[in-house]
Amino acid sequence: MLPLSLARLLAGLVAVCASARAVEPSAARLPFAARADDGAALLQREAGFDAVLDRTHLEQWMRTMTTRPHHVGSPKAKENAEFIAGLFRSWGYQTELEVFKVLAPTPKTRELQLLRPYPITLPLTEQILGQDDVAEALRREALPPYNIYSGEGEVTAPLVYVNRGLPEDYEVLERFGVSVKGKIVITRYGGSWRGIKPKVAAEKGAIGCIIFNDPGDDGYTQGAAYPDGAFKHDSAVQRGSVLDMPVRPGDPLTPFRGSTENAERLPREKAETIMKIPVLPISSVDGEKLLRALDGPVVPDTWKGGLPLAYRFGGSGNTVVRLKLAFNWNQVPTYNVIARLPGKDFPDEWVVRGNHHDAWVIGARDPMSGLITLLEQARGYGKLREAGWQPRRTLMFCVWDGEEEGLLGSTEWCETHAAELQQKVVAYLNTDGSSRGFLQLGGSHALETLAGQVAQEVKDPQTGVTAAERQRAYLIVKGTEERKKLAREHDGLTLLALGSGSDYTPFLQFLGIASCDGQFGGEAAGGEYHTCFDTFDHFTRFGDPGFAYSLALTKVFGRLMLRLTDAEILPWDFRGASSTYERYLGELQKLADDTRKQTQENNRSLADGLLKLAADPTLPFVAPEPKAAVPFLNFAPLQNAIDDLKATATAYQNRLEAHLKADRRLPAATLRELNRFLYQSERALLNEAGLPRRPWFRHQIYAPGYYTGYGVKTMPGVREGIEQRQWEETDQQIRATADALTRYTAQIRRAAAVLEGAAN
Repeated sequence: MLPLSLARLLAGLVAVCASARAVEPSAARLPFAARADDGAALLQREAGFDAVLDRTHLEQWMRTMTTRPHHVGSPKAKENAEFIAGLFRSWGYQTELEVFKVLAPTPKTRELQLLRPYPITLPLTEQILGQDDVAEALRREALPPYNIYSGEGEVTAPLVYVNRGLPEDYEVLERFGVSVKGKIVITRYGGSWRGIKPKVAAEKGAIGCIIFNDPGDDGYTQGAAYPDGAFKHDSAVQRGSVLDMPVRPGDPLTPFRGSTENAERLPREKAETIMKIPVLPISSVDGEKLLRALDGPVVPDTWKGGLPLAYRFGGSGNTVVRLKLAFNWNQVPTYNVIARLPGKDFPDEWVVRGNHHDAWVIGARDPMSGLITLLEQARGYGKLREAGWQPRRTLMFCVWDGEEEGLLGSTEWCETHAAELQQKVVAYLNTDGSSRGFLQLGGSHALETLAGQVAQEVKDPQTGVTAAERQRAYLIVKGTEERKKLAREHDGLTLLALGSGSDYTPFLQFLGIASCDGQFGGEAAGGEYHTCFDTFDHFTRFGDPGFAYSLALTKVFGRLMLRLTDAEILPWDFRGASSTYERYLGELQKLADDTRKQTQENNRSLADGLLKLAADPTLPFVAPEPKAAVPFLNFAPLQNAIDDLKATATAYQNRLEAHLKADRRLPAATLRELNRFLYQSERALLNEAGLPRRPWFRHQIYAPGYYTGYGVKTMPGVREGIEQRQWEETDQQIRATADALTRYTAQIRRAAAVLEGAAN
């Protein structure tokens, strides 16, 4: 729960925001880009959709699908897929299970010992609480804690604590004269996606990586530990993939092609996304035993966690550990459930909705809290169909397998059907885990007006105001400075940019399909993520008691999909995209200026240090390498491309408004041509060559960071060129991004020309 003072402040801001705009769901505006009669019919259909929703189904389905572990390749994963497929068939959907064979190693050997300064063999186990059927299933069927796609082998070496294990942490180690070359590192979870930690460690010369859960992040320092509270039990371990997903997701043996039964596969030793060093996750109770044994200087304050000990660097050789890992390198089936309702007017235009069904263990919150909303949405559409509704476009529900290991099911499906999907898919809508709190939506910014309208028309279950108003109030109080500024300046919801970490990735960043991802969250903090404690009991006590927010998320995505499926003219608004991309350009220019100034200051400090060291050689000064000067970059191609985009986006909007005001219907062929220009516009933002060092990621505006994993890098080629100080590459990426924006603008211009031609 929020502190009382913050709750009162938020409540006051919510009331002010709501009264200022007086936007209520009962007074919903006509959907964007809709004619009056179509819009009124759509609002009536949405009201009918709301009327058939029933939260008892959400509870029933979650309970049914979380009785046993259902990791990829497990019997329960197949059982759940067949159960889901049966539901879709009962609601009238054309349904199939599409199977791929993927590499999914499981642990054979997991050993970790402290050898010096005293011997300890760590148990590497999670405590299983309770005597119910789920606890028995955990004992019988759950995989032990591990990091899938770790390297294997036996290594013995000194131990070094590296904080979060990010590139900037190694700069601190360098200043303190601590090297990890030939050593084993121990790092705490957080700060980035877990796979970045062993990736950077290996780049720095480490031969093994241990990742522990620090109670300062989501354990007893934050609140009562499970079962008394929501936070992490001290034996709990966060499992997870360490596939090098910033290079590419999917089966590591079938790059750029689906992992069908007879697909050509790489030899495992040539799979560039499998980690090269052994990686093992451990609990806070096991991590504490290793950290207590470290010697050397005490780390900076920002490196200290919640354990009751002095956090030290180690690395001297007085603390030595042995790590041994071996795996069963299995090929297992993934079961994707694909269900569809054919469209009556535009059957070859598809609106796709997805969520995964696999989990690391029981997976009540991740992923079942999102999946049950998808199922209730599909059931609601089935009820509308029974009452006589037929969707204009084909709508599809996809329930993915193998997401946790590396977006396996969705990536292999997208790679297998790439040509058809790029031709036909209008948009992809994704959920994953959800809980209670504030609506969080991210996506392609041409969808921002659509998403903002929907968020203004679904009530927040706790406050009774709209989900958009509650989110805006929260951001004004608790957001970053940038998010606060955007919330103050914009009445509606602003979409977040998408990085990676869920199944929208292959649609958006490989195929160039406009996408949206969403959840409720922010008021259900806990420590169950990817542990054996992510159970029905945990979710219904701490995640979303009563499933009120799950039902609200069903309404949000129910509207999003209906408005895309039944729109005459697709609700693309390029003004939001153009203003957002202009903001990204400003961020890049500031990043370049800040990098230049920081480099100058660092080199001055280095010179001063060297002078002092020359005068007094006994000073404890470790001299890093000086950094090359930062050149002035030519952002003119991007500036020109964005100026043209802004003007063209406004021109298209003017044409659209004139068309709607004239209340004319377009001939079917003209309408197909217009809509095709609209939904194909996102494809124009792809560069077939991909991003530097990772050709699978082709989108020039959104990508996960090479060293963040999930976190987004906007205009990634340019941004990471600056961050990694690759100046020639940065110049090339400025031009490549400008070219993509020029193609995008040309697509919008074609759409505007269709409307202009129809008016003459």
